[in-house]
Amino acid sequence: MGFMNSNEQQLLSKIATGNGHGESSSYFDGWKAFEKDPFHPTKNPQGVIQMGLAENPLCYDLIEEWILNNPQASICTPEGVNDFRDIAIFQDYHGLPEFRNAVAKFMAKTRGNRVSFDPDKIVMSGGATGAHEMIAFCLADPGEAFLVPTPYYPGFDRDLRWRTGVQLLPVVCESSNNFKVTREALEAAYERAEEANIRVKGLLITNPSNPLGTILDRQTLIELVSFINEKSIHLICDEIYAATVFNQPGFVSISEIIEEEKEMACNLDLIHIVYSLSKDMGFPGFRVGIVYSYNDAAVQCCRKMSSFGLVSSQTQHLIASMLSDDAFVDSFIAESATRLERRYKTFTCPLAQVGIDCLKSNAGLFVWMDLRRLLKNQTFEAEMELWRVIIYQVKLNVSPGSSFHCSEPGWFRVCFANMDDSTMGVALNRIKTFVHQKKDARNPIKRKCWNSNLRLSLKRVDDIMMAQSMLSPHSPMPQSPLVRART
Repeated sequence: MGFMNSNEQQLLSKIATGNGHGESSSYFDGWKAFEKDPFHPTKNPQGVIQMGLAENPLCYDLIEEWILNNPQASICTPEGVNDFRDIAIFQDYHGLPEFRNAVAKFMAKTRGNRVSFDPDKIVMSGGATGAHEMIAFCLADPGEAFLVPTPYYPGFDRDLRWRTGVQLLPVVCESSNNFKVTREALEAAYERAEEANIRVKGLLITNPSNPLGTILDRQTLIELVSFINEKSIHLICDEIYAATVFNQPGFVSISEIIEEEKEMACNLDLIHIVYSLSKDMGFPGFRVGIVYSYNDAAVQCCRKMSSFGLVSSQTQHLIASMLSDDAFVDSFIAESATRLERRYKTFTCPLAQVGIDCLKSNAGLFVWMDLRRLLKNQTFEAEMELWRVIIYQVKLNVSPGSSFHCSEPGWFRVCFANMDDSTMGVALNRIKTFVHQKKDARNPIKRKCWNSNLRLSLKRVDDIMMAQSMLSPHSPMPQSPLVRART
């Protein structure tokens, strides 16, 4: 038996044991609920369906086909073993030259080749998580702050704050203009920081937005660059969803703005891009994160920091081979957009049929779902009450807007790209049943039995859907309820 110390908590660092990681957020609570009771079509058909995970496996078949046709790209195959010794022992902070060249080329392709990127300005990191911490550490001291338009990704509270000691200050955006960030909101947030004697070191934006699924238009980007230039603060642009844009208007990178708007005389040392292959290629497990900075001093600083989160040379080798295949990359980007648009419509059309609206969007792996009319009252307490019903009774892990620092209760982020069609069908039918039961619950006669009826109805829906999914893999696919809902 190990020695128990009554002051055991003091044996660990205050930073490591504090609340800085952000696990107390309902965003992470949803994940924990899923992990305790995960949905499985046959083993646990009444389990929680994961709709809080922004993953993109919709084009994995294209990736798998490329790997089968290019076995030499991996050093762990007979065809690629000749490169094993060189790749296995080589690990430079700069990264393999062919890797940086391929990533720079891919970044240009995802931006329509309207701008180019210098491979020497690329610093690799262990995913976008590591990239964000890296650039925050290099740009700000503990206690200094970054402005962040709301709603924003809950992981930022961990990624940028936990170990660096920097602060994140919200720039409040509202649904009245579809949560568009305005100069007025930026100035208000900046003034609040000054009044609190907090030094603002930068502005962090996500484009395309997580959780909104929208893009920042050219004029807004110009205004943002003008703002940070006037205040002489940094601009960190998270562009990890750049190639998930599936409809017009198209994506505009900050790199295009500073390239085209020469008359702005922007200080390029203030501009930094965070990128990864987790969303655009669907490779979160590969942990390929990128900091691209126009500031040479920041590049050198980040490169020293990158020693704590390098991308494995084996992964670099494989990625370099894949992204250097122009025909494959062009085909992949086009097909990914097609499949994302199809899945978006497949998900949102049935929601609209039962009166659930989503913010109009054209990018990302999720929708910003408006459930304000289902709240008992317009408070965040009512939002959390509704969220608990959705996750523990409807059994869907969706993320409440309050966990994204949304200024208005009743919004939820729902991921639609991380599951197969059958599971999507189950999820949609659970939502439909829930909405209908909600309407019935407004009738005083039916109110008493609402909870039991909801559970019973959901179980019947799941049983029907699971019966379809258990058909022989050689049987003809039954017509999806999603297809029926669209016709």
